[in-house]
Parts: sequence; structure tokens; C-alpha cells
Amino acid sequence: MKRIIIYFSLEGNTEYIADELAKVLPADKLKLVPKKAYSTSGFSKFFWGGKSAVMAEKPELEAYDLDVSAYDEIILGFPVWAGTFTPPLRTFILENKENLKNKTIAAFACQSGSGAERAFSKLKDCIGITSFAATAIFIDPKDKPSEDNTHRLSEFCQML
Repeated sequence: MKRIIIYFSLEGNTEYIADELAKVLPADKLKLVPKKAYSTSGFSKFFWGGKSAVMAEKPELEAYDLDVSAYDEIILGFPVWAGTFTPPLRTFILENKENLKNKTIAAFACQSGSGAERAFSKLKDCIGITSFAATAIFIDPKDKPSEDNTHRLSEFCQML
């Protein structure tokens, strides 16, 4: 089975989990990069990122070379913004929606607060699926390593 981890990471937490997954699971990785970067500090980080997520914006992404149809399993990773998944992931899904059909799809979310369960639900709706092969929620994994996150990572890998 061919697998890829596709993710967006603003502050490195989601990228940290993508890297840890790739150490355990045989998988390629694709980091989504918006052409216009999001702010990473202060009020503007929360205001513009939250607005972008709530308004379901679809930012233009830096070019990526990927044939989604070549993969059997897709793992999507994102930070939770305003109770939903991040706009760069939305752009990717809409650009590749047809090729995501009939794939095994799993997802992981990184958050500081809450909202991941609601974000998973919105992500399923966007993709057009009824369930994920597996999901996992990580609390500030890079910034605040914990046994809980390590355990969640192990469980997530076992489900895949």
C-alpha cells in the first residue's frame, strides 16, 4: 500500500507529528505552503487565521508535484483554527477532490484548546466521506511534549 501524509503547519506542531508519523509508517510527505504566508505572532495570527478558516477561504498554494491517484492511503494533518481545518488544506482538497474518491483517508489535528472533533466533521463534509480510517488529536505536541501525545501517536499508527 502506498501512503502519503499531506499537511499544513503554521508553527511546527503539525509538521512535528507528520515527521514522527513518517518515522514509523512508510509514507511520503507533502507540506502545503500558501503563496501568501499567514502571520505567526500576535493578534493578527488569530484574527486573520481565524477569519480565513471561518470564511472557508481557499488560498492559492505554492506549486506541488503530486499525483494523488498514485496513493492508496492519504493522511491529512492540520492545526485547528476557529473550530475547523485550515484553509490551505481546503484548497488542496478542492483541487484534488475527484482523486480523493475511493481512497483510505485518515486525519490528525493539532490544537492548543478545543475544536478538533468539529474540525474532523467539517473535513469529512468537504471531502465527501462519511468516516475516516483513523483520527487523532494532539495537544501542542512540539511545544509541550507529553506521554499522552506519544500514546496517541502510537494508537493512531496502529489503526493505520
